[in-house]
Amino acid sequence: MQSDRISKIQHHLYSNGFANVQELAEATGASIVTIRRDLQRLEEGGIVTRTHGGARLAEAAGPELAFQARVQEQVEAKRAIADAALALLQPHSTVFLDAGTTVLQLARRLRVEPMPLTVFTNGLAVAQELVNVDGVTVHLLGGQLRNENLSVVGPTAERQLGDLWFDQLYLGTSAVHDDVRMYTLHPAEASLNQVMLRRTSQAVVLADSSKFGGRAPYAVAPVTDAHTLITDARLDTGWTDRLAELEVAATLVPLGRTP
Repeated sequence: MQSDRISKIQHHLYSNGFANVQELAEATGASIVTIRRDLQRLEEGGIVTRTHGGARLAEAAGPELAFQARVQEQVEAKRAIADAALALLQPHSTVFLDAGTTVLQLARRLRVEPMPLTVFTNGLAVAQELVNVDGVTVHLLGGQLRNENLSVVGPTAERQLGDLWFDQLYLGTSAVHDDVRMYTLHPAEASLNQVMLRRTSQAVVLADSSKFGGRAPYAVAPVTDAHTLITDARLDTGWTDRLAELEVAATLVPLGRTP
């Protein structure tokens, strides 16, 4: 309960910048006394800065909480997609897991149901999730740390990829535009994703239905470059028809409830 409440406080402050104690109490359903105690603990941990009557996020906490906020978006769909992706993993193979939040859910599933794998990743959160998982050997790319996505990018990472080959690549995306290409939010991320796609013969794209028709500035590749696309059954029929016309091997996983 305390962990859930702390998370709600953090996300409320991330979304609103500042909140007074009464607002946080209403947002969490906790008492004002409890909220004040929570804020004291968060301030001691360097997460928030308390001000008269309320609090705001400490400056250094923003990027990490931005990532955590994305982790919580469309979480039901991401978990269902991860379940389907887990079934495609082959024991004793070498795979690359990118830094996306849907791929992170796959790493969490692998932690619950481990198998012998060699995993390469550019995602700090993915690597951390797989620490001490039985049978899984983890290699983390070197390069420039992109704080907003907890990912490693840049020329050093790209050179490392050039010396590697993967049985499978599991790749997320920020958006699939109407031109049926995948896009991302940062040019270095797009460049690294392009190299990833060249270093495997089996690219598995994990993208929940909210990504389709979305917007992001930097193109990665056409969806047709995917060997397999896994999304959720909320994808509208216009998109399912387009994917079928392009002969994209798409798996639509069912969800437990409708939107």
